[in-house]
Amino acid sequence: MANTPNPARAHRVAFALMAAIFILAPLLGVYPIFMMKVMCFALFACAFNLLLGFGGLLSFGHAMFLGGAGYVSAHAAKVWGLTPELAILTATLCAAALGWVAGLLAIRRQGIYFAMITLALAQMIFFFSLQAPFTGGEDGIQAVPRGRLFGLIDLSQPMAMYALVLVIFLGGFALIYRIIHSPFGQVLKAIRENEPRAISLGYDADRFKHRAFVLSAALAGLAGATKALVFQLASLTDVYWSMSGEVVLMTLVGGLGTIFGPVVGAAVIVTMQNYLAQLGAWVTVVQGVIFVLCVLLFRRGIVGEIGHLLKKSL
Repeated sequence: MANTPNPARAHRVAFALMAAIFILAPLLGVYPIFMMKVMCFALFACAFNLLLGFGGLLSFGHAMFLGGAGYVSAHAAKVWGLTPELAILTATLCAAALGWVAGLLAIRRQGIYFAMITLALAQMIFFFSLQAPFTGGEDGIQAVPRGRLFGLIDLSQPMAMYALVLVIFLGGFALIYRIIHSPFGQVLKAIRENEPRAISLGYDADRFKHRAFVLSAALAGLAGATKALVFQLASLTDVYWSMSGEVVLMTLVGGLGTIFGPVVGAAVIVTMQNYLAQLGAWVTVVQGVIFVLCVLLFRRGIVGEIGHLLKKSL
């Protein structure tokens, strides 16, 4: 009898390998700030993939959760003087609340109408962030203090901050993995594949999709809140509509509907932005070319194609 692959075991090995890469990267000379940026965007992409890859809901407004939580986290740490863990928690809860409201407005629509509603809501958040007096306008909120974690650990030390980001990323990733493989996740995938059939079996599709939207918003907010403390800055860049496009790009390049695809996609895009920065505005052109090539040559994304090849070889 041919050996049948064990997905759970493969996922455990891949998770251990991913964790080892992020743990060892600073020790091997990789710039910690760069790796922290990769982890923040990887968590953001994983949160988006939960909604699109497993829920079948294409949101063009996920930047409002990333950037909005970043502003809340920065304001809470700088103005309210909250400790970093409370600032991140407050921002995550605010992102979840925003996702709950946005989900109520958008979830009853499907396809392009759902996408356009989320885009419109995100633009409202962008203009609010631009005009509100406490957001700093075009300057954003700068010089955000990292503070002391639980009043003990000084996060101004790069490796202490790196350890916190690593724990948040791995914890968020593990939570998403658990959601996907829970009964809730299975129903969500059933709704994605055939919504009328899922409804006929007695499932409230709108309720499941709304819960997925809130979970995705909260996890995207967690990424944004952490990113604001890493860079000690909350700016309009993270709440602008192009950020919503970037997370779509990260997910598709890595592999839509795969567990580890968004992490790989985020690493590829952030690496391109970092090492092609000298090209200026041409970076977006290069990104567009790579996106077209990935769609034409790697229809399943990088991780999706690798997984497909491994299945064929076994």
